[in-house]
Amino acid sequence: MKENVLLQKSKAFALMIIKLYTFLKDEKHEVVLAKQLLRSGTSIGANIRESQRAQSEADFYAKLFISLKEADESAYWLELLYESDFISREQYDKLYAHCDELIRILVSITHKKFSYNTNS
Repeated sequence: MKENVLLQKSKAFALMIIKLYTFLKDEKHEVVLAKQLLRSGTSIGANIRESQRAQSEADFYAKLFISLKEADESAYWLELLYESDFISREQYDKLYAHCDELIRILVSITHKKFSYNTNS
């Protein structure tokens, strides 16, 4: 499968989330929020990857919309982890920037489809 920028960025983000999950579990003994972030943060790339084998244009966009929702959910968990002092400002800033970039890319892609559907 030929890699594209979105696939690469979402996989890199998932790997960062896995490392953060391990840190939170082992060092901070925080599992509940960490698992929520692990699920949503790794789901972004999984759905983007799945979109590459979509059965139709509608299926393609459906997977990307799911990825967008998962990215937004990940941003929420990062905010909670930071505001509850489980992660540092530096950790938060780095991860949030990556998450925000994914959100911006996904909004750019899905906006075209959403705009088309609302004008129909």
